[in-house]
Amino acid sequence: MGQDGIGAIHFDNAELTQVIGYAALVVILAEGGLGTKWREVEPGLPAASSLALVGVTVSVGVTATAAHYLIDLEWRQALIIGAVVSSTDAAAVFSVLRRVPLPARVTGILEAESGFNDAPVVILVVAFSTAGPVEHWYVLLGEIALELAIGAAVGLAVGFVGAYGLRHVALPASGLYPIAVMAIAVAAYAAGALAHGSGFLAVYLASMVLGNAKLPHWPATRGFADGLGWLAQIGMFVLLGLLVTPHEMGDDIVPALVIGLALTMVARPLSVVVALLPFRMRWQEQALMSWAGLRGAVPIILATIPMVNGVEDSRRIFNIVFVLVVVYTLVQGPTLPWLARKLRLGKSASEAADLGIESAPLERLRGHLLSVAIPDGSKMHGVEINELRLPAGSAVTLVVRAKESFVPLPTTVLRRGDELLVVATDPVRDAAERRLRAVGQGGKLASWLGTDGGGPER
Repeated sequence: MGQDGIGAIHFDNAELTQVIGYAALVVILAEGGLGTKWREVEPGLPAASSLALVGVTVSVGVTATAAHYLIDLEWRQALIIGAVVSSTDAAAVFSVLRRVPLPARVTGILEAESGFNDAPVVILVVAFSTAGPVEHWYVLLGEIALELAIGAAVGLAVGFVGAYGLRHVALPASGLYPIAVMAIAVAAYAAGALAHGSGFLAVYLASMVLGNAKLPHWPATRGFADGLGWLAQIGMFVLLGLLVTPHEMGDDIVPALVIGLALTMVARPLSVVVALLPFRMRWQEQALMSWAGLRGAVPIILATIPMVNGVEDSRRIFNIVFVLVVVYTLVQGPTLPWLARKLRLGKSASEAADLGIESAPLERLRGHLLSVAIPDGSKMHGVEINELRLPAGSAVTLVVRAKESFVPLPTTVLRRGDELLVVATDPVRDAAERRLRAVGQGGKLASWLGTDGGGPER
């Protein structure tokens, strides 16, 4: 649609693209945080944090050095490119990894890294794009640490307060819950930015808290957030495509390929190895993480920052980043499942699938109606109703099987694909869900295995 295409639309407003891109990134990070499972991310948080800080530092240094010596860029421009492409793209990582059956540990680390590393990279790009000499490295590191700490504190606070409010305040319509969740996520970004912290980290952490808080009407909220995330990505790519001038990119294709090769084959693997040294991860996992450093629209948006600030050769920086992202995303994304199979990192066939549980509050009855879907791979298959041993105050009231519903007996055997309606009083709602998830993971032996859905039984 752009000026070199059939639409002949002339668009060169980098500032508008940056503003809308930031807004879209907030929505994408919110959607990613809402879909991040805490139990999968928690074990890998230290590793993800190391990748987002130590890994980014190594990647910026190696990529900038390659850009300076291999394609003769000035140090400022080289550092800007190194910072811009060192951030893995949250949208690309979330969309690809959730379709690849990887071990939960690897997926959790990569998803958390993509949510965390946008914040320090934005700070670096802004610092390198500011007129005048770049501050001493220790001052810059101090600013990054302070902004990240403020953003994390604000995000966690907004997330917990928002989750508490949504669980204790009955909204007049179920359709308001998705809107309220997204409003809280956006408020976390605003609060973090106003507090001179990292708004991007704030919105991701707040959304992660909300996504693991067992909120009412959760599937509807996830679907709404997923749709908004897609709209945000579409909007970003439309504007970025309009901003690109294809006939100006001919001289930048080879430099982009050279920098991309240095990033993909040297900078990313080295940053993964250095950042994960204390964690003793297998070489297969490190190899996959090196290849899974996906780039998408976010680096292209970050490349508009030097354009807005009037940095010399900023248009060339933008073109190089655009070509690099397009080419290497087309190479890395489709080959990731193949590499996972070659490294034998597919998810174990014996790993039980989690239950899909939706909760709808019954305010006047002081209870909850839980809708439970039994997926393929769940160990709830073959379990009798009385073997669920739900806490007193909860019961399975209806089973839907092959589009037919019936009231179960205590001896009714559950099957894959069944949907259950479970009624639970308010005091035992959480215990009932924990028990259902425990049986889904451990089957009839859930209590013997020491599982209650969240840890050892007490």
